[in-house]
Amino acid sequence: MSEEVTHSLIGNGVVVHNCGEQPLLPYESCNLGSINLSKMIKEGPNGYEIDYEKLGDIVDKAVHFLDNVIDVNKYPLPEIEKMTKSTRKIGLGVMGFADLLIYLGIPYNLQEAVDLADNLMKFINERATKKSIELAKLRGVFPAYDKSIYVEKGIKIRNATRTTIAPTGTISIIAGTSSGIEPLFAVSYVRNVMDNDKLIEVHPLFKKIAKERGFYSEELMERIAEEGSLAHIDGIPEDIKRIFVTAHDISPLWHVKMQAAFQKHVDNAVSKTVNFRNEATKEDVKEVYTLAYKLGCKV
Repeated sequence: MSEEVTHSLIGNGVVVHNCGEQPLLPYESCNLGSINLSKMIKEGPNGYEIDYEKLGDIVDKAVHFLDNVIDVNKYPLPEIEKMTKSTRKIGLGVMGFADLLIYLGIPYNLQEAVDLADNLMKFINERATKKSIELAKLRGVFPAYDKSIYVEKGIKIRNATRTTIAPTGTISIIAGTSSGIEPLFAVSYVRNVMDNDKLIEVHPLFKKIAKERGFYSEELMERIAEEGSLAHIDGIPEDIKRIFVTAHDISPLWHVKMQAAFQKHVDNAVSKTVNFRNEATKEDVKEVYTLAYKLGCKV
């Protein structure tokens, strides 16, 4: 949680959103939005690459939109309206990060992916801050500005916080992309529907590649759904196994490293899951918490 704007004249305590990504003062509200990173790509000379021009434009529009939401929203209580408009906190985040890595051919559990996360979120955070500063020139700073850290910094800004990474569970399903900054939870899985019918759901990019490379079959998709991982299944090229890693293929330490990379450039906080195997020990859990502390995930 890198940007604190709390002050005794505003509030004497901090409450936290259910998913942990949004520390708030009493009566403040959650105003979040997430960019689908899997759409922020373009064809380059060596394959897919991040389209930073498009991403920057989307960040600008998203910050402007979320700032507008504060004014057009219908508040259930006057106290909520007053506090929300006093600090004008917004939380712009991301989803589809795992899908982005797949497009780029980068395994989630490599330092290259962590470095990409660092640079990518740095770009988003700096662009969001720049846009909020521009909005302050047009619309004024947030009303509680005089009680904030930005006075000493000499930064006139519209929104007390700009970035957050939420889990995006529902909206990522609607968008058809991976959730938040999580790795894939499954490449293929069984969805139980009415009358006990079972539907095999396959990651669309994996399905596309499998058909193009000639190893797709319904039987293989069922086998993957049963196994929960590609790691020990024959007939799948190694380069595909390498990039389609799932949450349980990844060491818990890589989960923490990824969170830390994003957290460095987030005003509020990050919602992130760390997956352990069934045989994980207390020492394994301790190691993860210790690393999270050392890397600044919790300060």
